[in-house]
Amino acid sequence: MKKILIIAITTLMFFFNNFAKANYEKIFFDFKIKSISGDMIDFNDFENKVILLVNTASFCGFTKQYEDLQKLWEKYEKKGLIVLGIPSNSFNQEKDNDDEVKKFCEVNFNITFPLSTITSVKGSNAHEIYKWAEKNHGKSAIPKWNFHKILINKEGKIIDTFASFTNPLSKKVIKKIENFL
Repeated sequence: MKKILIIAITTLMFFFNNFAKANYEKIFFDFKIKSISGDMIDFNDFENKVILLVNTASFCGFTKQYEDLQKLWEKYEKKGLIVLGIPSNSFNQEKDNDDEVKKFCEVNFNITFPLSTITSVKGSNAHEIYKWAEKNHGKSAIPKWNFHKILINKEGKIIDTFASFTNPLSKKVIKKIENFL
């Protein structure tokens, strides 16, 4: 009976596991994205850093998280953390163009961490970094809403993901970041 129970539990664990097989044909540092200013952000420049990738939006109930993302950036940048904001209209809550987003972020939140151009983060039009995240980490890497967070280690592999409602300064996020810096 004990053996059957162990087999059943093991089978259920595999059945409910939503992580994709992380074979990492590519790592995070193999990608690039256009910055909000029009330059290219080469993720290879972030090698040996821990990255918090966050899809953002100007008209979202979670937009005030920009303030805490900036605080996180200021506290841990010199220790090797990169906060990377990916403005997205995938949930129909972003401004019309990059200039408006950039101005909004600078005026309202004094954002100094890197921001990409407005980018799709889900579905067939998602940027390749989000397709890569899903392939290597599973469904939890797909943003369900704005301010979804993906934490990437110094080797360019996903450590964890955090839902929109998880504040960037929460103990859960801070502990993970500090463990990998």
